[in-house]
Amino acid sequence: MVRRPDELAPDALALLAQAEHAGVELGAAWYANFVASLPELGALAHFHVLRQAGRAVAVLPVLAARHGQPAVPRGRVQSLANYYSALWAPALDSALTPELLAELLRHVARWHAPVHSLHFAPMDPGSRAWSLMQDALRLAGWGRWDFLAFGNWYLQVSSDWAGYLAQRPGELRNTLRRSEKRLLKAGAQIEIVCGGERLAAALRAYEHVYAASWKQAEPHPGFMQELIRCCARQEWLRLGVVWLEGQPIAAQVWIVAHGKAAIYKLAYDEAFKALGSGTVLTARLMRHVLEIDGVAEVDYLMGDDPYKRHWMSHRRERRGLRAYNLHTVPGLVGAAREGLTTLLRPWLLKLRGRKQPPASFHA
Repeated sequence: MVRRPDELAPDALALLAQAEHAGVELGAAWYANFVASLPELGALAHFHVLRQAGRAVAVLPVLAARHGQPAVPRGRVQSLANYYSALWAPALDSALTPELLAELLRHVARWHAPVHSLHFAPMDPGSRAWSLMQDALRLAGWGRWDFLAFGNWYLQVSSDWAGYLAQRPGELRNTLRRSEKRLLKAGAQIEIVCGGERLAAALRAYEHVYAASWKQAEPHPGFMQELIRCCARQEWLRLGVVWLEGQPIAAQVWIVAHGKAAIYKLAYDEAFKALGSGTVLTARLMRHVLEIDGVAEVDYLMGDDPYKRHWMSHRRERRGLRAYNLHTVPGLVGAAREGLTTLLRPWLLKLRGRKQPPASFHA
């Protein structure tokens, strides 16, 4: 077990590098920034490594607190992730079996004892890591429930920019055409920064726009600053800025890596909302990642915001796992509470006239 990704051996780092292809949140560069710029969570970070015949076959990045913290209650081990993370998963060798992963989970429970519950989210329910984790928890004797973390809209790229635009709803195309005309008439300019000498100015522009936007103040400004710099070093950064008379009025941070583009942060100055600069900037960045970067997928990450379906082609879910140690009293209480909630939920929702959200128990 190590506390920082730079303390991992090369074979363990290689596993993280492979996992990163599913999402940059699963790689060493992301975790390094997470641990360094979120010190209250970084102090709770642990990277557990499973070895077979001397070779790393799994890396499990988690948060755990010996005496409990607001972010991680005592007796809980959870994924090394928070609201900045759109995806989490252990980094696993292609030959890893559920039996070996179960042994790693037992080791984690012993290392952080007493452990009453495990919370892993957000995960891709279609991934091998999800399937292996389900089997490993069963083999380890933990009662487990899965739950919806959030909806995730994404685009499966099937055409060039012209083809993509033709497939969008007419309402979006009309809005884009009018907004482009207004911006052009106003004299606005659009810049896409990937790094280099313009990075510092673009970063300041992003922070200026974010502060003037409708969004709440960034809880950890240092995280975003370092993430942008990190992405520039990795050649992942696509930071778009709309300038009007030398003032930034819209900014977006996209991350392009391993054939995927993630729309990570977007904001516009509310004083210029009528110009539609955010819509135009999204379109310009979309065209850039389709025509220049040649990505196979564009991901709108977290949430079912209605506007996302106009830009994307598909929806999927990110889910989580809650598991309870059936050999401890708090674990049994947690499992009983979870089971009772699952049992009563259909009736409560029926009384309220709502559909049951997807959730299930696995014995």
